[in-house]
Amino acid sequence: MGPRLTGFWVRTPWLRRWASTKGSSDHDLELARTWLKTFTSKSIPRQIGEVSFSRSSGPGGQNVNKVNSKATLKIFWANLLPLVPRLLHPQLRASRYASDRSQALVIQSDESRNQASNVDACFDKLHLLLESSAKAVIPGETSPEQQARVQKL
Repeated sequence: MGPRLTGFWVRTPWLRRWASTKGSSDHDLELARTWLKTFTSKSIPRQIGEVSFSRSSGPGGQNVNKVNSKATLKIFWANLLPLVPRLLHPQLRASRYASDRSQALVIQSDESRNQASNVDACFDKLHLLLESSAKAVIPGETSPEQQARVQKL
């Protein structure tokens, strides 16, 4: 059994990428690549989590004190993890939106005075999180030209 990677070492991008793909099989990589190719913001089901509203902070006059416009999207791991490839699970658990206490991703938005706009912003943040995590973890495919160069060597 090799050394355990914890702390600082897992935070370095190249080592995190190596550590996350080291135990994966070619089948997992292919599944992750096809998932990434077909993944869009529309492919995230709106019923994946719970949306709650609360009062927003910051400037805005008396409207801030009356209207619950801040949206909080809470997605439990049990709902999210079956939808994304296994290679992304450690990356998502290490993200800034991960909450160990509630075993969920918690994404908030109070950018607008409109509840619907804030809910859409939460789902946009989730899409960006999934896409950036996938691009950081899933290595790209080798082109046929590169394969031919390697064979010549």
